[in-house]
Amino acid sequence: MAGSRLSLRGGLRGAALPPAVKLGRQADALASAGDTAGAEALYARALAADPTLAGTHNNHGNALRALGRLQEAATAYRAAIVQGLHEGMAHYNLGSVLRQAERHGEAHGAFRQALALRPDHAEAWNNCGNLLRDLGRFGEAAMAYRRALALRPEWADAHDNLGAVLYLLHEEGGTEEAETLARLWRRDHPDNPLARHIGAAIAGEDADPRAPDDYVRQTFDLFAEEFDRKLAELDYRAPALLAGMLADDAAAAGLDVLDAGCGTGLCAASLRPHARRLVGVDLSEGMLERARARALYDELHAAELVGFLSARPGAFDLVMAADVFCYFGILDEALAAACAALRPGGRLAFTVEELDPADGRPHRIATHGRYAHAEAYIRAAVAEAGLELRRCDHDRLRFESGEPVMGLVVLAERPVV
Repeated sequence: MAGSRLSLRGGLRGAALPPAVKLGRQADALASAGDTAGAEALYARALAADPTLAGTHNNHGNALRALGRLQEAATAYRAAIVQGLHEGMAHYNLGSVLRQAERHGEAHGAFRQALALRPDHAEAWNNCGNLLRDLGRFGEAAMAYRRALALRPEWADAHDNLGAVLYLLHEEGGTEEAETLARLWRRDHPDNPLARHIGAAIAGEDADPRAPDDYVRQTFDLFAEEFDRKLAELDYRAPALLAGMLADDAAAAGLDVLDAGCGTGLCAASLRPHARRLVGVDLSEGMLERARARALYDELHAAELVGFLSARPGAFDLVMAADVFCYFGILDEALAAACAALRPGGRLAFTVEELDPADGRPHRIATHGRYAHAEAYIRAAVAEAGLELRRCDHDRLRFESGEPVMGLVVLAERPVV
């Protein structure tokens, strides 16, 4: 997060500006225009002329931080504090740059001072939470995020941070504490999609039959920018597994193809050779923006999947759904809609995370918010939807926390009547 910049306007109106203040104003203008290097040089000149300008030290620190000169930025923020900038802003900026420089102990002290001076600063609570998460102090981080959300209840980033740190706390063995905090999160923010869905998953409470649309949309809008890189780090294989299944099945060309839950378009390259028309649909506009950049789709739609399928009876020869049905617990409606959208002889290819048969349930939501499904349930649900199962392979979809995530790779067909 960029440092907060101060303005010295107001007290000097009607009077000639001292040279140092005038240089500081010129530097502020350059900073606002995006000329960070030029602004930094002018801030340095202003402070050489008058080193008592606390706000100029702060703004100089922002410019130095933007230029990657973190140690100098920390020195500038400390100078702002020495010169009397004590309302919390300089301490917050100092904590942020020290965290960036991985000087965690000093950063924590700066954030604590910032919050002592200004306890209503939501951004400082959130960044303090980020620091505590970096240090592995997940319970304390969760409390900091809760304070941020008490001040800004609709802040999507802070909700995302809280859900992520509760997952880490749960996975690291703090199960009871994570469950308690998840219940409080749900209680305090009953209308927030992340609190409703991830909170239920971590608390071990009953979740919705499928992930709420607003949860999926918010999650992937936040995740869109780093989605491809993160999945590459996890050795994500679902698109390649489905492409291999289609190749083995001698899939034809010249088909009308739907990439259901297309995301950033990771399946597009493997689907394009089969497609006369390639259509993508996803809830997240952030993901679709990146799918458009691939320039491989004929159409892209921002829509809820079941409604989209239901409105297009007999429209497709092939529907691909890579790691989409893991956001549905009960699959009946989604599979029936997919069957209806297929032409006779059309195929549905999809992946789900596999639930150990020993669990005894047809599906289960995990603490990360995705559902896993038992093979017996998949076979029954496919048949109930009016589809014929062609293949149901077991394979690794990706790694998570260093462990393989096993899945079912499924190919089904709408019968030719």
